[in-house]
Amino acid sequence: MPVTPIAHARLHANFVWQVPEHFNMAQACCARWAALADASKNIAIHAYQTGAEGIFYTYSELQEQANRLSNVMRAQGVLPGQRVAIVLPQCFETAVAYMAVLQMGAVAMPLSQLFGPQALAFRLQDSAAVLALGDAQTLPDLVAVRATCPALRQVICVTKPDVAAELASDVLDLARLLNAASAEFALVSTRADDPAILIYTSGTTGNPKGALIPHRALIGNLTGFLCSQNWFGFAMPADQQTTQNLCDLADPSQLPSGSQAVFWSPADWAWTGGLMDALLPSLFFGRPIVAFNGRFTPQTALELLRDCAVTHTFLFPTALKAMMKSFPGTPALTVQTQFGLQLLAIMSAGEAVGDAVFDYCQRQLGITVNEMFGQTEINYIVGNCAALWPSKPGSMGMGYPGHRVALIDDDGNECPVGVVGDVALHRLDVNGKSDPIFYLGYWNNLAATHAKCTGDWCRTGDLATRDADGYLWYQGRSDDVFKAAGYRIGPGEIENCLVKHPAVANAAVVPKPDRERGAVVKAYVVLAPDFVTARASWTGDRAEFDAQLIVQLQAHVKDMLAPYEYPKEIEFLDALPMTTTGKVQRRVLRLQELARVA
Repeated sequence: MPVTPIAHARLHANFVWQVPEHFNMAQACCARWAALADASKNIAIHAYQTGAEGIFYTYSELQEQANRLSNVMRAQGVLPGQRVAIVLPQCFETAVAYMAVLQMGAVAMPLSQLFGPQALAFRLQDSAAVLALGDAQTLPDLVAVRATCPALRQVICVTKPDVAAELASDVLDLARLLNAASAEFALVSTRADDPAILIYTSGTTGNPKGALIPHRALIGNLTGFLCSQNWFGFAMPADQQTTQNLCDLADPSQLPSGSQAVFWSPADWAWTGGLMDALLPSLFFGRPIVAFNGRFTPQTALELLRDCAVTHTFLFPTALKAMMKSFPGTPALTVQTQFGLQLLAIMSAGEAVGDAVFDYCQRQLGITVNEMFGQTEINYIVGNCAALWPSKPGSMGMGYPGHRVALIDDDGNECPVGVVGDVALHRLDVNGKSDPIFYLGYWNNLAATHAKCTGDWCRTGDLATRDADGYLWYQGRSDDVFKAAGYRIGPGEIENCLVKHPAVANAAVVPKPDRERGAVVKAYVVLAPDFVTARASWTGDRAEFDAQLIVQLQAHVKDMLAPYEYPKEIEFLDALPMTTTGKVQRRVLRLQELARVA
């Protein structure tokens, strides 16, 4: 039976965090599995390539290579607490890098391969990283900025040693170093509160800030991960009003048995979504994760889900929208049947899912998508769990067990039902125990750390309302919500409405400055593939085609939402500006509108 709001509250009341004094992410995600008898058969990483046989790596291989890399880095002078930059794609070597850095007590600093020299230089300088791991794609930029990063003692080439030789004589070839390194390494005993990962936020306002994540944060992720993944293939607790001691799982014998889960997500392992919501929790539970170093397309994603027999996934709303437009399916032949999907759970985060995508997942993929909300600083705190409580289409869900979540006003007071407030997390759970999900603070930025909190509440900067059942409803970033003609406008609802029209693949809504009304609603629209073709083949005036379609889209929104919400102006784009984590950069579009007016 689904959990009622009352039973959901009992979930929290019965749950108690179990955080040991000493805890290490690498030990929990790899070393303990490598110590078991079946370590040489238990798959950790499935490296997938389109049109080619996949390569499978076991936990035994993962641990052996991590040990060798830890010894290589120790020989280069890397000490516990020092930062090591990892600038690598989804691949086996990236998983090795994380395990190696974490087990030696150093701090892993993931950096996206999409970063240019300036973005890399800022993060390497700010963090004082002492070593960087890169591949053929990222080495040129790492070598170019090395002179401006005095703390960066060494750059190591993970793949293609010939490239390293061409770039600089002092760039090390990892393959050669690993062959000469010992396969034995004694894991450094870290406290649960010790820093493990330094992830820089996207920096949409001002310079990026480095969020310092402790080892215990992985434990704080577990309730949200299991709930959003419908228990990840494990048997549900006999009593659905308790989540057992989910985090008392340091010993493999304490794990529930029977899961055959296979995980994949296109989320970059350099970001919280790919690292903390995909790679690390999959390895924590001893299950294989698929690594795909390639461009996302709906066709490729569905083929990968089929070929790798993926059961659990994390897909951004942007990815799901693209799949919905490219493969709409039919009642007679659903996408699930067409591709032979074996999915048991889909988690989605980063943007509001919306009821159009929610309905598509149910009808065509055979799954009720579990929307999730969190941030790098406090990850996996709110969401849905179709296996435990009923999802409401378009809702963010409710706080996951162990996390005391509320909406607060400017003074830190909890907002009543129906009132917009800032989504916030309390440092203590409902039982007065410290929540392990909390980050340690922003690297070298005490002022920003203090500004993030009001008392014991950590603010997210995301606005929502709460209904009478306790479900949260996303209203947008505090800087995305605007007023037009006196009305408060949240872009999410209008964007979700636009995507329901067959012509729209994606949309972003921003204010356009207006002298009389302060602002009017403007929508930037990316057309669906069929309409891109129709627009290109239009024999008449292109402006006439656009004008007719704009009228249709405006009428579509007018019919479904309040009159003041329809976009007074619509502009077509080939693609929306996106962050490297898959979020729409509305700020870029807002500034563009301001510049045009100026």
